[in-house]
Amino acid sequence: MERRWRFANTEFKSHSAEINPQRPALTGEPMACHVLSRMHQEIVITLVGPDRPGLVDQISGMVVSHGGNWLESRMCHLGGQFAGVVRVSVPHDKVERLLEALRDSKEHGLEIVAKTSDQHDTKPPSLVTLQVLGNDRPGIVAQISRVLAAHHVNVEELQTACESAPMSGDLLFRATAKLSLPESIDSAALRSNIERIAADLMVDIELE
Repeated sequence: MERRWRFANTEFKSHSAEINPQRPALTGEPMACHVLSRMHQEIVITLVGPDRPGLVDQISGMVVSHGGNWLESRMCHLGGQFAGVVRVSVPHDKVERLLEALRDSKEHGLEIVAKTSDQHDTKPPSLVTLQVLGNDRPGIVAQISRVLAAHHVNVEELQTACESAPMSGDLLFRATAKLSLPESIDSAALRSNIERIAADLMVDIELE
């Protein structure tokens, strides 16, 4: 079943779609993510530091040397810095030693924060894709996120970029977000609020 609404320069569409079909498979998925041993502890690691070759090798080497399994990650180069977030699984008896090794990485120029997690992502949420394209201006993310928060929509992933328009060379803002919607969401009200901030944006929302 497909529902489509059009208003201003905005399209709000819902239909059955594959969840994140472009997402590549990651080492350790799906079995390691969903059949975790009770003898293991999950750790979420965030890191940032000057970009240089070998950073991923440095972190992954620490994880594997402590008997850990690399479950999933998001990493990128931004403004000369390398930033990322990683979820790993480590035997309980080696958690503290891994955390200590990660703290020592500050001596090598990496700022690392590691937190243990008791929540296993055994059942991925049903996600919605929000795509935004329009002339760049201050406040786009703030305006859209304010509307989403007002409707209790959770932003699971967000990627943004500024790029030149093919013909005019004007600066365009592009964003792709993965959203988790509450079961009680009022789609009509969400559409109406998006309409108010979409005068020069194209918004496409595909609902699973």
